[in-house]
Amino acid sequence: MPLLARLFNFAQWLAQDRSEAEDLVQETLMKALKGFDSFHQGTNFRAWIFRILRNTFLTSRAGLRAAAVSLDSDEEPSVEPVAGATPESILLAMADQETIARALEELPVAAREIILLCDVEEMSYQEIALTLAIPVGTVMSRLSRARKAMRGLLSDGQMRMAGRGASRGTLQ
Repeated sequence: MPLLARLFNFAQWLAQDRSEAEDLVQETLMKALKGFDSFHQGTNFRAWIFRILRNTFLTSRAGLRAAAVSLDSDEEPSVEPVAGATPESILLAMADQETIARALEELPVAAREIILLCDVEEMSYQEIALTLAIPVGTVMSRLSRARKAMRGLLSDGQMRMAGRGASRGTLQ
């Protein structure tokens, strides 16, 4: 079961609860075994099993509540410059993993799942499209919106942290 840990990690991020994530993975594996005849040899197994997990989550109680928020909107995307990765930025990113995890938890499930599939599970846009049963163009637009929301949460968190640091400095 080489994908078990990845399935559990994805389920835990979706459900936000360890025991519910365990149940989701168990139910996913049972559904995959029962429906294995629907898997076509030569197609992407990882996308197939992640799709089963996602659909299982969406039909769960937590998933039904989370699915009410949509990333698809008609607002114009803004173009922002992309910063190059430097050793300093990589070090800062490693030091700030807890902040990133908190920001991910604040995202709506639809935004969280697309970021996790792309940036954590390192799925291609095509694999994500298969997993979520959406066109590749929709994957790209949702990912853009999700990353924008993530940047907003992270910059808000940095502003709050900077504010706390400044207030501490004035008390001493």
